[in-house]
Amino acid sequence: MDDNGEKKDVKDVRAFSFIPVNRREGKPRKRGVTEIRGPYYTPMGVRYLEDILDTMGEYVDILKFAGGSFSLMPEKAVRAMIDLCHKHGVMVDTGGFIEYVLTKGAKAVQDYIDECKRLGFDIVEVSSGFLSIPPDDVARLIEKVRKAGLKAKAEVGIQFGAGGASRVEELEAEGTGDPSWAVERANLYIDAGAYMIMVESEGITESVKTWRTDAVSAIVKGLGIEKTMFEAADPDVFRWYIKNYGPEVNLFIDHSQIILLESLRAGIWGTKDLWGRVITYKP
Repeated sequence: MDDNGEKKDVKDVRAFSFIPVNRREGKPRKRGVTEIRGPYYTPMGVRYLEDILDTMGEYVDILKFAGGSFSLMPEKAVRAMIDLCHKHGVMVDTGGFIEYVLTKGAKAVQDYIDECKRLGFDIVEVSSGFLSIPPDDVARLIEKVRKAGLKAKAEVGIQFGAGGASRVEELEAEGTGDPSWAVERANLYIDAGAYMIMVESEGITESVKTWRTDAVSAIVKGLGIEKTMFEAADPDVFRWYIKNYGPEVNLFIDHSQIILLESLRAGIWGTKDLWGRVITYKP
């Protein structure tokens, strides 16, 4: 039996399974979703990814290609990675590359969505961190992605110019927006068919002198936890989210952090403020 009381093949049973851990929903999960970053800061191919998924694939829900990395890779390698993810019940996300594609015109956008479908991507992220684009146009993009049979994950934030490798000084000079405006846009995108809202970390917990925890509170209050995913590619950040919003908050992290994050979700490890204090109740 696994942690949810379901029969599993012996090769899939967790080692030391007699030691209780916090129970998790099985895939596809609606809460406690973990998205990991794929190729971007470091190269990643099928052999590297296979090691990650063979050991920790049970806890990975989505793999995100970042920075348009797939557009630099051989198609054979991209297909192999997508197929491997699907074998492990992991969805594959394009990342926010559509921002670049949008600058090439409407035909390029349609070709891009068609190609994502052909290659087997599950999710097209619709982001606009670097673009000044009307929210209604973003909503139309979301509808187009959804009608193509793909999931649309819309990105919102309070920092213009978020993403990439912008310097802190540049972002500070831009200033930050009102969290209520991010909530308003997110609700528009959900109405258009977005299955998940990705909250960009810049201006909230990244590239700031003081974390904007008030912005997180406003976003959670306005959208709830289930439809919201927070970028938390720093251990201090995802520890804070788990401490304040529980182990079933949806998080986007770097692939190198999957063991640390899942140890916190499971309640088996942590810093002194969390050790032994992360608990779920599922009779």
